[in-house]
Amino acid sequence: MSDRTFTLDEAKMLLPVLASLLRTAIAGKKLIEEVDAEMQEVAHQVFLRGGMYLDIVPLARRKAEHEKAVQQVKDALAEIDATGVQVKDLDIGLLDFPCEVDGQIVLLCWKLGEADITHWHGVSEGFAGRKPIDGRIARAKRSH
Repeated sequence: MSDRTFTLDEAKMLLPVLASLLRTAIAGKKLIEEVDAEMQEVAHQVFLRGGMYLDIVPLARRKAEHEKAVQQVKDALAEIDATGVQVKDLDIGLLDFPCEVDGQIVLLCWKLGEADITHWHGVSEGFAGRKPIDGRIARAKRSH
């Protein structure tokens, strides 16, 4: 995990790129889950029937799609991580940006679909502890 901190303006500037990376990761995760469910159903049918003929070509194609999606998700998450931003919940696209305010680290909190970063929370509070950004947070400057 990075020690990087962000000002509110720096975090806001990253939103378009991060939103795109999140959408890529979420779409990949959805495809992975779909293929996993399909393969589980095929295995279930084979089990119920005590074996059966399978057309391996479409199954191999789906497996290849699955592997490509796994790599896309890994790559997108690695790019986000490299910025110092924390992915808190991929399913809803929840990100936290560490921000130093008065010598303390707080987390600017943003969720995919929100127009702007409007909330923050303490390091131990999580999403449920979100509070609206106030002047103290908005004025925080980079410490190094």
